[in-house]
Amino acid sequence: MGSERRERMKALGMRLRGLRAEAGLTGAVLAQRAGVGQPTVSKVENGRMVPSFDVLDRLSRALGLDDSSAREVRDLLVAVEAAADAGLGPDEDGIAGAVLDKAVRSARLVRSFQCVVLPAMLQSAEYARHVFQSAPNSTPEAVGRAVAARLERQSALYEPGRESVFVLTEAVLRTWPGTPELMLAQLDRLLAVESLNSVRLGVVPWRRAVPVLPRHGFTLCDQQSVIVESFTAEQVMADPSEVAAYVETFVHFERAAIFGSEVRELLLRVMQEFRDWGDTATP
Repeated sequence: MGSERRERMKALGMRLRGLRAEAGLTGAVLAQRAGVGQPTVSKVENGRMVPSFDVLDRLSRALGLDDSSAREVRDLLVAVEAAADAGLGPDEDGIAGAVLDKAVRSARLVRSFQCVVLPAMLQSAEYARHVFQSAPNSTPEAVGRAVAARLERQSALYEPGRESVFVLTEAVLRTWPGTPELMLAQLDRLLAVESLNSVRLGVVPWRRAVPVLPRHGFTLCDQQSVIVESFTAEQVMADPSEVAAYVETFVHFERAAIFGSEVRELLLRVMQEFRDWGDTATP
């Protein structure tokens, strides 16, 4: 573990311990109110455990924190996660996606807009492999670990109490790596995910003008942070004004998107086009 991450874990723990003391609570009482184990409270406060965002939110509510203090401790956790990503080992250097995957996994409401690459939570194994392989300095071993971690975190899509809204431009469906067969499998996965009650999948079709010219994709985790993924790193923003601006932008794209049966018809149409291209390419 890197020294920077250890220091940030200690800073988070010390702040939570101070807030608990100000509230006049013991660790046992805080754990009971938050619905977590007492060892969890102890380990977090001593900088020996990184809580999930869900656990941190429970602790904040149990402590009765105001918005400012709750945002402060959440920012400290974002800093811990960012340090974890920056401190990846040599084999993982250049593999972006770790902070995004972890933040998405712990959020109750995820909203993602993408204009080139599919959202991380919707990627098939082979699609994700191409994403990670495109990162500078990637190695086969690091790519394999990154793909496995991404697929494991996608289980959050099926957990009760979570909601996910994905909005893509049609260009995402037509910007493809590998082979037509890869994209057929990927589009079939989109059809399966779209049928989940906890997921809304929308596409801004080419026949509609975009409400805002998209500069890049982004992912909103609850209403606390927004993550922008690049080739080599992830920028995590938790400033309320920044997050609010991205929320407003997401709403514009969501209103321009088609959903439900229209999306399914579009996916099936694009799948047929990939089948046609695959047949044409076959000797």
